[in-house]
Amino acid sequence: MPRVTSLLPALLIVLLPGPGRGYFPEERWSPESPLLAPRVVLAVACRNSAHSLPLFLGAIERLDYPKDRIALWVATDHNIDNTTAILRDWLIKVQNDYHYVEWRPQEEPRAFEDEPGPKHWSNLRYEHVMKLRQAALETAREMWADYLLVADCDNLLTHTDTLWKLMSENKTIVAPMLESRAAYSNFWCGMTSQGYYKRTPAYMPIRRQEQRGCFAVPMVHSTYLVDLQKEASRQLAFYPPHPEYSWALDDVIVFAYSARMADVQMYVCNKETYGYLPVPVRSHATLQDEVESFVHTQLEIMVKHPPLEPSSLLSLPPKQPNKIGFDEVFMINLVRRSDRRERMLRSLYEQELSCKVVAAVDGKALNKTDIESMRIKMLPGYKDPYHSRPLTKGELGCFLSHYNIWKEVADRGLQASLVIEDDLRFEVFFKRRLQTLLQEVTKHKLDWDLIYIGRKRMQVDHQEKSVPNIHNIVEADYSYWTLGYLLSLQGAQKLLRAEPLNKLLPVDEFLPVMYNKHPVSEYMDHFEVRDLRAFSAEPLLVFPTHYTGDQGYISDTETSVVWDNETVKTDWDRAKSRKTQEQGELSFEAQNSDVLQSELENWSARDEL
Repeated sequence: MPRVTSLLPALLIVLLPGPGRGYFPEERWSPESPLLAPRVVLAVACRNSAHSLPLFLGAIERLDYPKDRIALWVATDHNIDNTTAILRDWLIKVQNDYHYVEWRPQEEPRAFEDEPGPKHWSNLRYEHVMKLRQAALETAREMWADYLLVADCDNLLTHTDTLWKLMSENKTIVAPMLESRAAYSNFWCGMTSQGYYKRTPAYMPIRRQEQRGCFAVPMVHSTYLVDLQKEASRQLAFYPPHPEYSWALDDVIVFAYSARMADVQMYVCNKETYGYLPVPVRSHATLQDEVESFVHTQLEIMVKHPPLEPSSLLSLPPKQPNKIGFDEVFMINLVRRSDRRERMLRSLYEQELSCKVVAAVDGKALNKTDIESMRIKMLPGYKDPYHSRPLTKGELGCFLSHYNIWKEVADRGLQASLVIEDDLRFEVFFKRRLQTLLQEVTKHKLDWDLIYIGRKRMQVDHQEKSVPNIHNIVEADYSYWTLGYLLSLQGAQKLLRAEPLNKLLPVDEFLPVMYNKHPVSEYMDHFEVRDLRAFSAEPLLVFPTHYTGDQGYISDTETSVVWDNETVKTDWDRAKSRKTQEQGELSFEAQNSDVLQSELENWSARDEL
């Protein structure tokens, strides 16, 4: 009997009809297979893009979309760098992965007749780009492609589902909003009656993602998706311009006008972070300026995301890091903050800067015995100016970390050093600006001890004094933060001679005391000699990665405990501590407008356009 029972389930499976089975042959069926992904033509026209192609192509490879449903349309010409060779090498290696490859290289000429430099957009160049885009559009139509994806060769799509996300919006022309270091992005919210850019109140809420969604706009450019299944898309054209077109000869404006005349609305979507693009350099800039601007885009990506890796199919020459004229570059990092350490080391490497990693003193690990053994005493009467609390263990660890570097500078006799913390982000052209600053103070024999390259100005009532004949430097007034500073041997010796461990206060309060600019005279009275020669870069070269209240903000100095009582926690950063808030906008009277500015400041705009 048990044997019969065990056979019963098997008999039921055989006898009862299930999915795909029927009592008679004509009743049998199979589940339908899923639809194939839509066919996409990726149109890429590259010029002098050797610096951006490894990352750009790596991002294309990582798109989560079937490669056999993508056709590559690639053109390059008028190059003075290695763009053609890089593209050819990559296309040879991926041609079997993609549905189709159309390759349009042109070795000569290397420049347009009417352009003074490689970053100048002349009429011949505009017309040439429009013809290329039109050829790509016609290829897509001839192949019966469902979509055309236009992408500039320095636009980095970090979101692997970007294609699927854009398709799901069901728009004829839709762009993923791309991030940059500035207000600039790949869309306009306003356009004048002559087709030029127009500022509107709608732009910044979209750009800052204060409002999220897909928004109707008069212009998208750089990277966008065109749905060729839409009937109205048949009327779109990049070239020639519409018969009624009378605006400037500009490829993006011509296409926007074409969309308008076809009654096609352009859209930009900012629901997620889809990718990044560099802010365009000025027309008189050099190719090297563009290279450094693109490197800065890489660094900005790493502030919030893992580093973007280049295509594994390309062999890249190793970078050659150096100290750019400093005797030492110190980077302070808590051992337990490995994420910050890795980001900073990668950021420095991408800029070809070498450094010595200094293990920060972890204030949380210090106990009262440790503090007594170092003969540390707190400055009598010190209280945090915003919260009226004593020094925290985090602030104690921060001070000791900098103090140990001052000792090493003095012990090794280092004439000029750079000290940076691990929670900073770099300004564009950082390396070149820093080199120029060091060269100028050396050339003009400036008597300096310390030069801030990142700080928060606390004296905001009047200007700081500019330094004659030296670009981008002022005499520092009361300031917070020790994100980054240049330190001379003489400066380190002055700081050590003050014996600060006997009357300790936070390091960013101690430094203004030493250059005689602290507003609390009672603190300064404890230090008889206050002759530190302190200056600051203007504008600054580094900024915090996060400010109080930002997503991902963590402070190891503010979020801590009182130095001599672990039961008293100091979690003021979550209550928006004023000390770690972003620098507020300075009044006209307080702006350092008399500072001698270098040409680089004209090449690093932060505007929308």
